[in-house]
Amino acid sequence: MPAMDFELPDEHRAFRDMVRRWVDNECPKDWARKLEADEHNYPHALWEKFSEAGFHGIGIAEEFGGQGGDVLMQMLLARELARTLGGLAWIWGITSFAGSKSIGLYGTPEQKAKYLPLIAAGELKAAISFTEPGGGTDVLGSMATMADRVEGGWVLNGEKIWSSSAHVADYLLVLARSDRNVEKKHQGLTLFWVPAKSEGVTITSLPKLGMRSMGSCSVVYDNVFVADENVLAEPNRAWYTLLPTLNNERIMVGAFCLGVIDGVLEDALAYMKQRKAFGKVIGQFQILQHYVADIATMQRTTELLLHSCADKQARGENVGTDANMLKLFASENASRAADLGIQILGGMGYSAETDMQRYWRDSRLWRIGPITNEMVKNGIAESLGLPRSF
Repeated sequence: MPAMDFELPDEHRAFRDMVRRWVDNECPKDWARKLEADEHNYPHALWEKFSEAGFHGIGIAEEFGGQGGDVLMQMLLARELARTLGGLAWIWGITSFAGSKSIGLYGTPEQKAKYLPLIAAGELKAAISFTEPGGGTDVLGSMATMADRVEGGWVLNGEKIWSSSAHVADYLLVLARSDRNVEKKHQGLTLFWVPAKSEGVTITSLPKLGMRSMGSCSVVYDNVFVADENVLAEPNRAWYTLLPTLNNERIMVGAFCLGVIDGVLEDALAYMKQRKAFGKVIGQFQILQHYVADIATMQRTTELLLHSCADKQARGENVGTDANMLKLFASENASRAADLGIQILGGMGYSAETDMQRYWRDSRLWRIGPITNEMVKNGIAESLGLPRSF
């Protein structure tokens, strides 16, 4: 039988090694802690570092000023960024998903020519504006934001919540109901590319547990006019358009979670090798060795599933169930690994002077968003032929 190849191609390995060196030099953990602790100020300096490194152009074709690169390269970048930045890696990830991925996949030629070069150069920030205040994961059933047809465009009315980085965004990727007379709730939805400074848009920051300086916001749309040229893809068919990108988002979450596990393992090993108690380094204690063995196993198994998903996505295969499994597995592993990391460090793990508490707070979100793990399990079960449970 031919051997199965679990190793990265040379090009991807070289890219990963380059990003790892860059992260160590430009985004060390002590700097990440300071950025995250300054919760009322968006880390523009971090965004600019990404711009200078060309990271906003990863996944954007060279003809639009990007660096090119497939989904696996994007995931390698996401993983390495999260190793020190934790949830602040979303500073790159949000615009990558809401901007370059969305415009790149279903934008018109004119939209691609206008916006992709700006994103690649780091001159345009985007935010996702999907979740309804009363909906959470039930995005479709709770959709109350309405878009009404007017001459030359549409008028939006409604409210979104947990729109991360909306307060600094140039554009908002908004999902709204544009047809009230539909048989099924996934029908009659339209995607809008809304200038964030449009008249009638009100953005309010929301305090939260983790990823603090990135900012998450509520966004109110009060008779906001959106021109036809800012509609993405076909009106009333947004859900069909979005489905391929949702798999990409879940794979990206898996990569961020793996990066967190990397950071947790690094810090746990370093602490266990130098901290002494009861006359010996704590790395000699069997129970702590078991904890770190568990974290290392989480790291390796998550890595294998991530690479499998990214490879399938890059080859155009159906990866929906695999992406769900990855999101579920990776987020549970990252949260558990960070919790074990705090246990290994003891009181120092709970201290704001170390990164374990930051990894724990940030990773906790990924069990909830962009879709709850309970809903992910429903989707996996349904893919196995079981009836829909909701």
